[in-house]
Amino acid sequence: MTTENTINDEIVDQTPIENNEIDSDTLDSGIEERVEEISREEQLSQDLASEKDKFLRLFAEFENFKRRTAKERIELFKTANQDVLLALLPVLDDFDRALTEIKKTDDNVLIQGVELIQEKLKSTLVSKGLEEVPVKAGDAFDADFAEAITQIPAPNMKGKVVDVIEKGYKLGDKIIRFPKVVIGN
Repeated sequence: MTTENTINDEIVDQTPIENNEIDSDTLDSGIEERVEEISREEQLSQDLASEKDKFLRLFAEFENFKRRTAKERIELFKTANQDVLLALLPVLDDFDRALTEIKKTDDNVLIQGVELIQEKLKSTLVSKGLEEVPVKAGDAFDADFAEAITQIPAPNMKGKVVDVIEKGYKLGDKIIRFPKVVIGN
């Protein structure tokens, strides 16, 4: 309390109250001050609660942002080589076709040389995360893992893979090139 308030309180205490008469203006102003103080406290507590709520929401949003960007970064690192690997897949296909044709000859040194180069290329691509999609003749056709180029009449192979035209590959869990197959009808 200030000095002025203390003096006023002493003056009020010294004035005699006759016939239990209380100055209604003094009471009203005191009550209003207390109500005003209470409403200020309530207002401040509401403001504090509102700011806490905003802070918690902002903090949660920031945590979600960090988690999402970390996940996107991991996905980016997993598939960063996708374009390069897609460009090298035709080279790998050419090696397979070349090896098939060279095996028709009797030149063992040439066959070994091409096999060594092909294995080196395959092992390099596998070390970067490339995997072959396992589809072979006789497997049941699944449109989620293979692309049907055509259907041929084959009564005993209905709905199954008859021939694999082009191998498919995946990078991690994502298929980057679907195998192209012929299915029986």
